[in-house]
Amino acid sequence: MVDAYGAVTWWGFSPCLNMEREVSGVSALSVAAEGSCSMVNILLVGAGDCRHILKTICQAWKRPKRNYTFYVIENNLEVLARTMLFFHLILEGPNEMGLQGKTEMFLEIFGNLLVREQTRDYIASRATNCIKMVTDLDYLNEKFPLFDLSALKFKERDHLEAVFKFWRNPDKMSFDASKFWDNRLRAYLQARYDSRAGAFDWDYNMKLVERDADIIHKTEYSRWRNTGVAFELREASYIIPNKTLASGLIFNSGGEKVARRGYWGDIICSPFLAFGIESQNQDLFKKSNGMHTKTAADVSEFNILSCLHELIRHESYKPAEQVVNSSNIKEAQLTEITEEDEEENDKDGNEREDELLKLENVKIVFLSKDMASEIHKKKKYHSLFDVVYFSNSMVHNFTPEMSQVFKDRASVCCETAKFMLDLGKEQCQQFVTKVTEIARKAGCQTSGPCDGCKDSFMKFSFDRIRAE
Repeated sequence: MVDAYGAVTWWGFSPCLNMEREVSGVSALSVAAEGSCSMVNILLVGAGDCRHILKTICQAWKRPKRNYTFYVIENNLEVLARTMLFFHLILEGPNEMGLQGKTEMFLEIFGNLLVREQTRDYIASRATNCIKMVTDLDYLNEKFPLFDLSALKFKERDHLEAVFKFWRNPDKMSFDASKFWDNRLRAYLQARYDSRAGAFDWDYNMKLVERDADIIHKTEYSRWRNTGVAFELREASYIIPNKTLASGLIFNSGGEKVARRGYWGDIICSPFLAFGIESQNQDLFKKSNGMHTKTAADVSEFNILSCLHELIRHESYKPAEQVVNSSNIKEAQLTEITEEDEEENDKDGNEREDELLKLENVKIVFLSKDMASEIHKKKKYHSLFDVVYFSNSMVHNFTPEMSQVFKDRASVCCETAKFMLDLGKEQCQQFVTKVTEIARKAGCQTSGPCDGCKDSFMKFSFDRIRAE
């Protein structure tokens, strides 16, 4: 039986973080090394998506002498495959896709069970490129040097290849997304299924709103709960299954293990949490007659748009700013192109290999899922990480042995259970208490009190001398 949170974390249950600036301790590291080049090593355990990586690197232009290496551990290889696809999209050349087009397609792939035909074609064409990358590491290093897959096992790279081949398969019935979603709803709601609109309304008003997520509009939340479609940013038909949200799961059937492909992700918390409930642009949170004038989809669109703008332009994003062409790709200003232009560009996508923009000071290393509990046994990782992040579902890997991979004065960030909507307030606070004790045993000290129903993250600092 799969619960409402699912067995696969397609998106995180907390807002995105700048892992360098916002986590305590690293700001001090950066200031200390401001005059020279330095490497910041960040370990992400079970983040579920690329939100923290994107938020961190989009603001890296403010510290041009910093180099970043992200080490990523996920329970499911399909999550790694999606990360590759998202960065392929993000780094498309300015002549291939406009800023607005990238933003809309990113959110569509990120949080929609059903997508447009154009998006389906994009996924299929880029899956072909990704197959070449996971099967030939020399080709990967030449075409997509952002990623390092050398630490994965051969069988894991084979699995990634199979995932990309499935995405490329034109048979949409190989993943009947709407049927899988409905089956999950029926299994979760049971007797409440026929009155599910009321169940959705209860979860919204009594859980989401109570946990400071009222920017998520009731209508958009109910639509997502009912159909799996979170972002409808264009007047278009969202009818094609999003194969990037498909995964396999092993079930015990009559004593035999049976593999079933389906949608095994979140059906209660929503993808709005990652990019749609916090923003530096406070105008998005204005109210009229006690109601928000914007929605979580609007906030998500602005946040992704601003991230992509900063990543390319190396300057803060201003909503009213007019973007024009530039011949310099490294500092290119992306222009809007029409949907018709995008479709024309994608017609020969399977045959054409377009150059991707390069991120010179960033590397993303995929590690085997076994490394979540085994990484401390590898000497090359000892005292390596400046920042370590644990999702709430992977925090059990935060053991005393894990502290061997922390640098002196490292920062540790743990996702709380704030947005795990099936948990009550007492359970959320108990989770904080439990994680605090886990951190203490690992030699970490909390940076301050944490309210399990108000704070999305817990932050700790590590001092090796104190720990020993």
